[in-house]
Order: sequence, then C-alpha cells, then structure tokens
Amino acid sequence: MNGLSFSELCCLFCCPPCPGRIASKLAFLPPEASYDLKPEADNTNSKFTLTLHDKADWQYTDREKECFEVFYARSARGNRIACLFVKCSANARFTLLFSHGNAVDLGQMTTFFIGLGQRINCNIFSYDYSGYGQSSGKPTEKNLYADIDAAWHALRTRYGISPENIILYGQSIGTVPTVDLASRYEVGAVILHSPLMSGMRVAFPATKRTWFFDAFPSIDKVPKVTSPVLVIHGTEDEVIDFSHGMTIYEKCPRAVEPLWVEGAGHNDVEMYSQYLERLKQFVSVELVN
Repeated sequence: MNGLSFSELCCLFCCPPCPGRIASKLAFLPPEASYDLKPEADNTNSKFTLTLHDKADWQYTDREKECFEVFYARSARGNRIACLFVKCSANARFTLLFSHGNAVDLGQMTTFFIGLGQRINCNIFSYDYSGYGQSSGKPTEKNLYADIDAAWHALRTRYGISPENIILYGQSIGTVPTVDLASRYEVGAVILHSPLMSGMRVAFPATKRTWFFDAFPSIDKVPKVTSPVLVIHGTEDEVIDFSHGMTIYEKCPRAVEPLWVEGAGHNDVEMYSQYLERLKQFVSVELVN
C-alpha cells in the first residue's frame, strides 16, 4: 500500500463520492510484465505459449513448464484477462483459484505456484488483474471484481471443476476479489492471506465504520461467506496491520483455526514452516473429513 499526498488527502475528504483515484494509489502497483503469451502456430483453439522473462525469476526446469496452460478470458467490463492453469498433481481433488498480491504478475508467481501446488497436492488457477501482466485495461476496484468473475467462469466452464472442489485463495489485495466472490458463491473453502478490512481502515487505522466512499469493504462482505475460511496473517505485518486479520476472522461465520505467524511481516509469511504445515492440514485433513 502506498502513502497519500496532502492533495490526495484533501481530495478524499472534499470529494468523497469519487474515491477511485485514491483506491488505485493505495492498492495497485502493477510491475513491468514478466511474461508474454504467444499464440501457437495452429491457434484455432485460442492456445498460447507462456514465455517467461528474466524478471520472472523462474527456479525450475523447462519440464515443469509443461504443467502450464495459458489463455485469455474476457471480463464483463470488456477487458482481456490473462489466465494460467497449473496442473501440479494428477490426483489433486482441489484447485486453488489464486488472486495474487498488488506488486506481482503471473510470471513472477509461476515458481511459487509450482512449489505450493506440489506440496499441498492442489492444482492452481490464477489470473492477472486488469492492467497487470498481459491483461488489458486499468486496475480499478470495479475491474477487480469483474476480473475474478471472468476467472471463476473460465475455471468452471473450461475445466468443468465443481464449486465444492474449488478453494478461493486471496493474498493481500487479492483477498478483496476473493471475499467478494465468496460472498456470492459457496465453494470448497476460502483462504485469506494477509486480508484487509477496507481501504480506509488501512490508510486511517482509527476508522471504525465503513463510509459510503470507502474502497474494498471486505469487512462488510465476510459475514455473507458461507464456506469454511482459513485466515493467515503475520503478527508484525507492516503494510496491513495484524488487527485486520483478527477482525476478519472474528466476522467469518465458518472460520476455522487461523494461522497467526509470530514475527512475520507482509511479504514473508510463506517463509515460515507453519505456513505449509497449516495449509496441508487444512486441505488434506480438515476439508476431507
């Protein structure tokens, strides 16, 4: 999340009905694209090849790239959304619909996806927000919701995966579209990694209510989530305070035992051993039983 200038603070309070510029300033930091999607020679079925740039920092061999399938979906707002399916396991019951953080794109997430999927025995489906990677358009709150809808429908129709076998996983800003979708559809489970209550509550921690001009009001949508929810948060998160994770957890009707990672910040939760341990327990034991 970025800080706000004095003029932007004035805009926030003097022109509250138009928070879009403030929301974008706070939440979206699209990096230079770390990949390309190149049409295959016989592109009759809209097939593409994923080409990773050096900045993607790919850590595996070309053999693992055979696990990738990439294509474009079209959002209801007219943007072309880059989608990635990672087949990590031949016998995976669950597929994660993964909404990533604000300063990465699909290419930069590929190594992480392979490692995560193999370790917790899940396939992974992800997408880039409008204005990220090879997705068209600009990153806005409305586009964020339309983007995950496009990804959801692509996952359901292209791969025929039932909602009960889909786990929605959101990280940081990715928890915003994840909560929105989960409030409208029942799925196998939901994982909220470093979630935020709302944009105003991040920028101004003393905020106690959701103002009509607030952006990303996940705190008001979480009570409508009917699926099991695992909340993960670092206790020393310097971007989205730990209190956000605790409050989101308290508001979830079907929250399971959360993972509070002692000493972890905003970008290093995955480096702690209990991260994978808790995910394995949740996916392989709690959801199965």
